[in-house]
Amino acid sequence: MKKILLLFVFWQSFIFAQKNNELLVLSAVVKDKVIPNAQIIFQKNGETSETVNTDASGKAIIPPQFVEANNEITLIIKKDGYSTLVTKGPFGGLTYALSPVMEDLDGMRIVLSWGKSPSDLDSHLSYPNNHICYYHKEGTNANLDVDDTDSFGPETITIEKRAQNQKYIYAVHNFSDRGEIDNETLSNRSNAKVYVYIGNTLIKSYDVPKRKKGTVWVVFMIDESGNIVDINNFENSTSWEGVRSLLSNYRYSSTPTNSITENDRQRAFDINKQGENYYHSGRMEQAVNYYQQALEYNPFDGQIYSNLGLAFSKIGRSAEAIWANREAIKFAGDNTVKASSYFNIAKIYENSGQYSDALYYYGLAKENKENPVYDKAILRVKTKMR
Repeated sequence: MKKILLLFVFWQSFIFAQKNNELLVLSAVVKDKVIPNAQIIFQKNGETSETVNTDASGKAIIPPQFVEANNEITLIIKKDGYSTLVTKGPFGGLTYALSPVMEDLDGMRIVLSWGKSPSDLDSHLSYPNNHICYYHKEGTNANLDVDDTDSFGPETITIEKRAQNQKYIYAVHNFSDRGEIDNETLSNRSNAKVYVYIGNTLIKSYDVPKRKKGTVWVVFMIDESGNIVDINNFENSTSWEGVRSLLSNYRYSSTPTNSITENDRQRAFDINKQGENYYHSGRMEQAVNYYQQALEYNPFDGQIYSNLGLAFSKIGRSAEAIWANREAIKFAGDNTVKASSYFNIAKIYENSGQYSDALYYYGLAKENKENPVYDKAILRVKTKMR
């Protein structure tokens, strides 16, 4: 049972309460640490963007023309040493948490934020022989950095190093209303958002689905191959033990529709070509931006993910490159793309001195397509391991 000092909660809520024309920026990993002088950019299609900075208390006033815009606005928050956060509204009166840059190739940070009600949402991460939540804050190479009980968040779970060939499942539990089975508070009132960071990059974000019944939002899983699989299902549980049992026995299988319009497919193709032009001219940051834009229109194109992985590698964002190459493999239409993506992953591990991982992925490249380059790489890594 959670123990909450009501006086402290009242004081804390008073200190951090913000109005609908304000937003608050905190650290994702240090409880109640405000982030001053963070740059906040408000963007709306067809209009001039506007930038404000957070003050010494981590707050910023939303420009008046953006207060009522809600879902039409893109919000970008930047601060040196932290991953850039990109999200869409509504955002008035909410708290946003910035994730410090992570170094490990197989690290991941999951940040949960929400609105004023319900007051207490809990993050849960289940993986073999481990369950991370407020009741068990530390596990094998993963921990709950921040537990929030009085609205807004953040609640943050960091996977310091993901284990190979293991499945992870992440979920959000409505602790405040845990006894009300099939209630819609989590879905319709919480405005919950989940952000997933790898390395220096926000690579996935989730908005809680609307008009769903249940006290547990099962958001995503990381499969045994390291791919992130969207779930977005709702279940019920009245306790943390119930959530642990639910997730440890969770079985999810779904065939993605990969359904997009022909216009979106063509738009993604054209933007990807622009990214390739930047790539070949050596402008890697711009290439990354265009590849990411292309994936917003067609998130099922293995070749675009492969291109993104190469660009990430060129600018030294190795963890992100591994993620992009895994996505390329997931959506690859032929073995050539799969083989080259496995090879790219292997090179990153080899360059980082993680030879057993490198050998494993070079072997997968060779399984998908014979190539003398793969044979040489396997021999080279075996020699280094002696």
